[in-house]
Amino acid sequence: MSNFEIGVYSIVAVLVIIQTGMHIAIAMMLVSFIGVWAIKGSAVAGKLLALSAAEKIASYAFGVIPLFVMMGLLVAAGDIGKDTFSAASRLLHRLKGGLAMSTVGANAVFAAVTGSSIASASVFTKVAVPEMVRHNYQPRFAVGVVAGSSVLGMLIPPSMLMIIYGIVTETSIGDLFIAGIIPGLLLALSFILLILFMAIRSPEKVWTEDYAAIKDDVHEDESMFLVWMKLLPIGLLMAMVVGGIYGGFFTPTEAGGVGTFGALIIGVVRRKLNFQKLWGVAIETGYVTASICFLLIAAQLYASMLAMSGVPSQTAALIAEADFSYVTIILGYVLLVLILGTFLESVSIMLILLPFVVPLLAVFGSDLIWFGIVTVLACEVGLLTPPLGLACFVIKANLQDSRIQLIDVFAGAIPFMLVMLLVLALIVAVPELSLMLL
Repeated sequence: MSNFEIGVYSIVAVLVIIQTGMHIAIAMMLVSFIGVWAIKGSAVAGKLLALSAAEKIASYAFGVIPLFVMMGLLVAAGDIGKDTFSAASRLLHRLKGGLAMSTVGANAVFAAVTGSSIASASVFTKVAVPEMVRHNYQPRFAVGVVAGSSVLGMLIPPSMLMIIYGIVTETSIGDLFIAGIIPGLLLALSFILLILFMAIRSPEKVWTEDYAAIKDDVHEDESMFLVWMKLLPIGLLMAMVVGGIYGGFFTPTEAGGVGTFGALIIGVVRRKLNFQKLWGVAIETGYVTASICFLLIAAQLYASMLAMSGVPSQTAALIAEADFSYVTIILGYVLLVLILGTFLESVSIMLILLPFVVPLLAVFGSDLIWFGIVTVLACEVGLLTPPLGLACFVIKANLQDSRIQLIDVFAGAIPFMLVMLLVLALIVAVPELSLMLL
């Protein structure tokens, strides 16, 4: 068996083994170790495994992961998401569909300090869905708004997917954060326009009663001063993290440390954090960091195995010989990510495809920052697509309403998924939207 065949069989084996229920990191390590053993022998395979751990984990840049994880958990524990939604609903309540729009706006702001779509889905399922249902929104529409807007958590910086992409592809995490600002805001604006369009053209799909008589009279008695005070904590965190990186004051790792300290101080001052919550945040940070650490070691070993097999280089040669255009390759890649998104979660897709695809892009001189934004957005579509649709499952798990079934969550998310595809097509067609701030 040739090295190329070993590499191809290894890619197929990883996909098959993951579907049996084995953890992605264990599957990648096992297959990669056996692949390197078959190519170079057991001695090389063992040394490469140790080297993969040393190269990926013993790095200053890796410190960005636990810092942003802890910052997001502190923000969630401090009830900042609840206050953000309350303030946004007060600001937008006079608009048609304003409560739904405020869910998108609050999710966008919350995303700017958490970096996790799953965290956003969990928080706003508990905060926004009951409030929208109470104001006569269709339950299916309410959960669809939360599902759709939750994906902003991985596109608006800081983003955990961008951090993982930057580490795997060795690109600047700070540049990725900056590049995600305009696409993230564009997607949030597109969701708001979708809500407005549905409220005007198909109000029966938005509300349960006579929509002409419905007004989102939320927090009418709340002063604007109190509203802005509710937004002050998350605004300060955004200024420290995103503003610090964009202004060149901090590296992404330093910004993570500053943001974590800021989130801790805000939680203590607001009396939302106690020793029990802090201990829970510390333990959860350790769990998440260890999991990502294990994934990155597996990804490094997997990338080394593919390089030894010659699959990327030989595939690049075959593509050059077949005279495929650059556009065809990018569209094929996006389609593959969308397909994999129906049965794999985002991190798995990136760790499986990037070691194979990035060497191919070098032939065409592709901009890896723009490609990272395309990859993150394409992966995030998978959060809304059945049968996996992780965000939809998280929403259903956090719902306390027996009237809303999982199929309702998926159905409600469909319009938002279609909007995501339109925005993805625009980002692919106009790379400047991602790169103009760099």
